[in-house]
Amino acid sequence: MNQNSFLIMHGLGGSGPDHWQTWLAQELTQRNHHVCYPTFSNFYLPNKKVWLEELSATIKTIPEENDLTIITHSLGCLLWLHYASTLNKQIAKQVILVAPPSPSHILTEAKSFYPVPLDGNHLMRTSAETLFVHSSNDPYCSLDDSKNYLNLGLPSVTIPNAGHINTKSGHGEWPWILDLCLSRKEIVQY
Repeated sequence: MNQNSFLIMHGLGGSGPDHWQTWLAQELTQRNHHVCYPTFSNFYLPNKKVWLEELSATIKTIPEENDLTIITHSLGCLLWLHYASTLNKQIAKQVILVAPPSPSHILTEAKSFYPVPLDGNHLMRTSAETLFVHSSNDPYCSLDDSKNYLNLGLPSVTIPNAGHINTKSGHGEWPWILDLCLSRKEIVQY
């Protein structure tokens, strides 16, 4: 039986010790899953090329026979969109993209990540399942801007009033995301 591997990708500024991604990495590790939670270089002023190289190196450390789930947050979502656009095969069973920033409003600190490749075919080719998780009041991606992701034709969940789904909005310990990672079932209600 294949082991489950989880790759957790932080966004701009990293995630920090109280962030749900750090909690998730600890919870999955305690359950004896293979967890990769890399810290990308210069995360306050990231360079897409460098992050893509670091992501590629990290993915090479994950046994190919393992069932891989990728969980991204914020700029990590854009990193995955860029990486997926370069692949021609499925590498993940599940990808969960949490709080992707607007593809229409360039983050000055991360301008090398724009333009964002918005092609649902890339995502469907690289993962058996992809789920976008949005917030109804995300300061980095309005509901109107989130339509750019909804238009890709992939499953999506919008959480009411969850801010940027980070520590500031109260997302430290977050059992919902753990359940989603472990159940391998699409959860459409929050």
